Order: sequence, then C-alpha cells, then structure tokens
Amino acid sequence: MSDFLGMPTSRPRPAADLDARVARLRSGREPYVLATVVRAQRPTSAKAGDRALVLPDGTIEGFVGGVCATDTVRAQGLRLLEPRHAGRATLLRITPEAGEPHEEDGLVAVGQPCLSGGTLEIFLEAVLPPALVHVHGDSPIARAFAAVGTALGYQIETGPGVAPGTDAVLVASHGIGEEPVLRDALAKGVPYIGLIASRRRGAAVLAGVEGSERVRVPAGLDIGARTPGEVAVSVYAEIISLR
Repeated sequence: MSDFLGMPTSRPRPAADLDARVARLRSGREPYVLATVVRAQRPTSAKAGDRALVLPDGTIEGFVGGVCATDTVRAQGLRLLEPRHAGRATLLRITPEAGEPHEEDGLVAVGQPCLSGGTLEIFLEAVLPPALVHVHGDSPIARAFAAVGTALGYQIETGPGVAPGTDAVLVASHGIGEEPVLRDALAKGVPYIGLIASRRRGAAVLAGVEGSERVRVPAGLDIGARTPGEVAVSVYAEIISLR
C-alpha cells in the first residue's frame, strides 16, 4: 500500500486497543508519549484524530503516518522523554515549508523529508508516572502526608515493604517499626528518605542504621511548621526543591 509520507510502518489500532494499552502503561508506571494528529494537509496518509504511542525504547504503537512522519515522531517523542524535557508537551509540524528544524515556545517545525510533500501537525504529550511516595505510620502527620501528597498528584503507598522505584519514603510512626523501613529504603536507593523526629531522637534511631547520613531528620524545610498539615507541606516542599 502506498503512503504519501513514506511506506507505513504500522497501521491504525482501534481506539479501544490504544486506550487499553495506555491504561496498562499507567498501571505499570511506564512513561510514554501520546502522539495525536490534529491537522493533516494533503497529500498525507494520516488524518486528524490518528494516534500513536512512543515508548522509551523507540517503539511506536498506533499510526500517525508513514516512515517519514513516524521517524520524526519517534525522534521528537524520545526527546520529550529525556530528563531535561520530561513531562513537556509540544506541537510538531512536519512540512515542506520548513528548512532547518525550527523550535519556539510549544512548537517544533521540521522539514518534510519525503518527496510527495504534505503537512502534518501532531500534538506530542509526554506522560510520566507520578512520583511514588511510601508513607510509614498512622499518626496525624502520616495521614497528612497521604492527603497532601494525593493533592499534589503523587501516588501514595503504605503497608509493608518499599516498592522498587519509590521516589520518597516518609516515616512518621512515632517509634513504631522505623528502623526496618529506613534500612529497606536505603538498600533500595530511594532518593529522599525523611524521618519525623527531633534531632536527638532521630540520632538515636539512626545510630545502628548503615548509610543513615542519607536520612533527613528532622525532615522538611524550616518554615516554622507546627500542625500536621504544615509539617507535610514543609516536607513536600523539600522534596520538590531537591527534585
């Protein structure tokens, strides 16, 4: 089958299949880029509404055009998954009117590499898994950690065991089961580990914990926090500043 933007590398998947794939990626906390054709000026093989997913390994699932369009979507999609661009969205314009690649706020324009011409405008949205925060404890501060973290859009986990890929572990259990959780978090290389305790009690808890210099105690920025909600805000502010 001919293709105005090169030979096709994939065919359209039913919307339900693509939506199901997105749901699996989200549940598996896997990053991806959703590419949606918003404008197609003939001759093009894609049409407005066509969609595809760009995965971190360069795989494209779905259809947004032939080889010429697909290669450009892959390159720009992977670019959006790089740490310096992560989480951004952009409008990609593939057009014979563009010479050298051109970028401005929210727009990337690249030349149409196929001889047939045609213009495509494709919205690229990088979707990254939310920060994963493990909260240990059932104290008022622990409950505030869960509430504030949820409001921030983070994924909150509780219960035994720190999951791989956890971004932060917050311990607010007033002495109950603190050391095992801290050791688990340190062993798994969790970037932020916070212990709610005074400096004196914190030092006693961490005395027998290897690698304890990585634990922040007392956790949080010094904003004069007093209430559980204020303490939660100070800790999340510290996490955000470090990220």
